[in-house]
Amino acid sequence: MLRPLPLMLTVLLATAGCAAVGDKGGGEPATGGTGPITFATGRDTTAYLQPLLDRWNQAHPAEKVTLLELPEAADEQRAQMVANLQAQSSRYDVLGLDVVWTAEFAENGWIIPLERGLFPLDRFLPPVVETAVYKNKLWAVPYTSNAGLLYYRTDLVKKPPRTWAELRDQARKITEKHDVKGYAGQFLAYEGLTVNFSEALQSAGGQILNRDGTGVTLDPAKAETALDFLLQGLREGWIPKESLSYKEEETRLAFQEGRLAFARNWPHAYGPARVELGDKIAVTRLPGLDGPGSSTLGGANLAVSAFSRHQQTAQEFIRYFTSLENERRVLTEGSFPPVWTELYDDPDLIKRFPYLPVLKESILAAKARPVSANYNQLSLVIASSVAKALGTPTPESAADAAVSMKSELDEIIRTQ
Repeated sequence: MLRPLPLMLTVLLATAGCAAVGDKGGGEPATGGTGPITFATGRDTTAYLQPLLDRWNQAHPAEKVTLLELPEAADEQRAQMVANLQAQSSRYDVLGLDVVWTAEFAENGWIIPLERGLFPLDRFLPPVVETAVYKNKLWAVPYTSNAGLLYYRTDLVKKPPRTWAELRDQARKITEKHDVKGYAGQFLAYEGLTVNFSEALQSAGGQILNRDGTGVTLDPAKAETALDFLLQGLREGWIPKESLSYKEEETRLAFQEGRLAFARNWPHAYGPARVELGDKIAVTRLPGLDGPGSSTLGGANLAVSAFSRHQQTAQEFIRYFTSLENERRVLTEGSFPPVWTELYDDPDLIKRFPYLPVLKESILAAKARPVSANYNQLSLVIASSVAKALGTPTPESAADAAVSMKSELDEIIRTQ
């Protein structure tokens, strides 16, 4: 059972709904905080969402939710949402946001702040909650999480590497002895490359921005160390050159088809790899400079549009959708990492999803990407700088890219 919303919040939400502007069905005036809503999110590739929506609709016939599936690619999802919100349209009520969009959407006034006490945030994984906070306010509710893992072949690797040096040593030996390449991540010039570089930088003890996103804290020496880990692999051949065109799917296929001994990927790649390779695969935390490294947080959060006419219903729907029961279904039926801490310790779930303990460790040690309303610009600079260095993997490339990257990031932050 969902507890009733506090009376004061009900009044405030109803008032906010009446004040909303936009166009959903002919531009009629806003009518209040409750009623039918729409849920705009990326395309459901596993068909698990509709049954969850049906349960809500059966219990709330006057406040039914309609699923609006946006493109599968995150950039296209964001583009459609931004166009809708810039027009102050009320077509979208609940928004499924990538965790890196919180600051941008909040700063532009496209989503509303939420009352922390309405949601069981103390039972969620702490780093995940931080992705929904901006300027000390809660702007969304965590829905799914994610962290990068190191996949490895148990028939080729006796003990998984904990450091970059161990990964390099094992990958080189395997490449020399077997018809298998060593290691690959996501090295095409897109968001995945920003993630891979961020993980390497964090694992070398560095960071890109300060906590509130107002200053660049990138240390060129640490950035050079992070880049050189990848450049060395390309120069020595244990990172294959073809991986410069890899996104998540290409990395997944290369690993599960037996072409890689090690691969960096998200948890979604575990199931297909297990089907193809059986007990020959396992996962561990990403390696780092001097020990286990730090992953970049991924996942999705749910927010309420500032132009929704039914904000009370939207918040109550989010409470339902992120409940413990539904978060279990997010994992068992959608294969997405949940946000409730206790699900990672459930023996029955661990039997079905053996990677959960490692994933929990990875999420707890992970860090969010730079918190900035201009995140997209920052990401483009990072991916472009890293791609240029990887394209010409000389010893000087890392230093040049690190200095250039810092300069361009400084310019973005100064002008924001």
